[in-house]
Amino acid sequence: MNRYQQLANDIKQQIENNTWRAGEKIPSVRMSSRNYSVSAATVLQAYQLLESEGWLTAKPQSGYFVTAVIERGTQAVAPDIRLAYNDELCEFLHSNMEARTSFGSPLPDPQLYPFETLTRHLASAGRKMSSQSIIQDMPPGNESLRRLIAQRYLSQGVKVLAEDIVITSGAMEALNLSLQVSTQAEDSIVIESPAFYGAIQAAKRHNLSVKEVAMDPMNGLCLSELEKCFSEGVKACWLMPNFHNPTGVTLDDETKQSIVELANRYQVTLIEDDVYSELYFGEQKPKPLKYWDEEDRVLMCGSFSKSLCPGYRIGWVVNRSLSAKVQKQQLISTLSGSSPIQQGIAHYLQFESYDSHLRKLRRELSTRQQLLVDKLKVTLPESCQIHAPQGGYFVWLEFDKGFDTFPLFEQLKKEGISVGYGSLFSTQQQHKHCLRLNVSFECIGDVDAAICRLAELVAQRHE
Repeated sequence: MNRYQQLANDIKQQIENNTWRAGEKIPSVRMSSRNYSVSAATVLQAYQLLESEGWLTAKPQSGYFVTAVIERGTQAVAPDIRLAYNDELCEFLHSNMEARTSFGSPLPDPQLYPFETLTRHLASAGRKMSSQSIIQDMPPGNESLRRLIAQRYLSQGVKVLAEDIVITSGAMEALNLSLQVSTQAEDSIVIESPAFYGAIQAAKRHNLSVKEVAMDPMNGLCLSELEKCFSEGVKACWLMPNFHNPTGVTLDDETKQSIVELANRYQVTLIEDDVYSELYFGEQKPKPLKYWDEEDRVLMCGSFSKSLCPGYRIGWVVNRSLSAKVQKQQLISTLSGSSPIQQGIAHYLQFESYDSHLRKLRRELSTRQQLLVDKLKVTLPESCQIHAPQGGYFVWLEFDKGFDTFPLFEQLKKEGISVGYGSLFSTQQQHKHCLRLNVSFECIGDVDAAICRLAELVAQRHE
C-alpha cells in the first residue's frame, strides 16, 4: 500500500471515530504535510482519493470538508483514473532521477548553466537583503526582478509592464495558477495532442474535462479543430506555441495571431506555456501569443528553469486583468516564491550578461542536437521519423503505428536509461508509437552507448 493510501485510511478511521464530523473542515494540505511528516503531494493524493470515494468534498479557496455519511461511496470513477495517471507520471519522473542516462528527463543538462556565477550573485544579494525583504517580495514578487523581466519583453516588442507580472515558484506553479483563476471544476479546456504531461496532470487534478486538438509535428496546430472546440463552450486553452513539448513545433506568426483572434471571438482564456522560447537556434526569438493580445486574454507563463537556472524554481505569469486573482490564489496555496532566490536572480540580471550566456547555450544545444540526431539517423530504422526542431532540447520520434514504446521504456529503465514514452503525452493513447528524447546531453560515453542500446532494442521489436 502506498503512503498516500495509508494516510487516506488513517483519515477515514478518524472520520468513522467522529474525530472529524460531517461538514467540518479537515487540516490544510500544508498542515497535514507537517503533522504526518510527508510531502504535500502525498497529502494531496490522499485527499483526492478520499474525495473520489465520497469521504471529502473540496470547496474552492476554502479547503477540504467531511461529507455526510449518505454521500460516501457514491462518487464517479473518473478521479480514480486521475490518481492512476498521477502514479504513472510519478514513476516516470522517478525513473529519470535514478537513470544513468536521462533521455526522458524534462530538465536540460545542468553542466550547461552558470551555477557558480549564480551562487555568487545569490550570496551578494543575500548580504544586501533587509529584514523587510520577505514581506516586500510577497506576491506579486520582487519589484526589481519583475521590472527586469518586463524590460526584456519590451525589447522584444511585447507590451508588458512590471505590474502585469506575478513571480511564481517555477513555471508549473504559474501554469497551475493560471488554470485555477480561469476555470472551475467540471469546466472544459483545450490542450494539444500530443501534450506536455504537466497539462494533462493539471487538468485531471482540477477535475476538468479535456478536449484535445492535434499538434502535428509537420503542420502544427489544426485551427479548424481548435475553432470547433472553442465553439462548444470551453473556458480555457493551454498551449505551447514555441518549441512545443514534446513535438518541438513552433507555430508561424499567422497561426498565432489566428489563435488569439479565435480566443477573442469565443471568449476563451489562453494559457501560454512559453518556457522554451529563449532557446531558439535561428536569428530571431519567436513571438509569443501575448504579442497579439490586445484584450488581455492571454496568461503568458515563463521561467528561468530552462534558460538560466534549473532547480531555482523562478517563474512568472503575465496578465493584467487577472493579476489580483493569481496573487490571491498564490497566497492561499504556496504563499510566495523564495525571496532570496528572487533577489539573487535579479542581481545576476543586473550585473551579468544574460544574453551572452543565452548565445553560448543556444550554440551548444544546437550542436548537441545535431550530433545526436545524426547518430539516431544511422542507428534507427529508416521508417522512423525524427522531428528535430530549431530550438529547445527535445526531439520527437515516430515509429510505425503498431509499435508501442512503453515496453521499450521498461526495458531501458532496467538498464539505467530513461526515455519519454508516447502514451504519457495524451489522454487517448494515440501516441503510443512515439518517443520523446532529451538531446541536451553530450553524445559521448554513456550517452553514445545508450543511443546504440535504444536502437538495438527498437530493431529487435521491429523484427
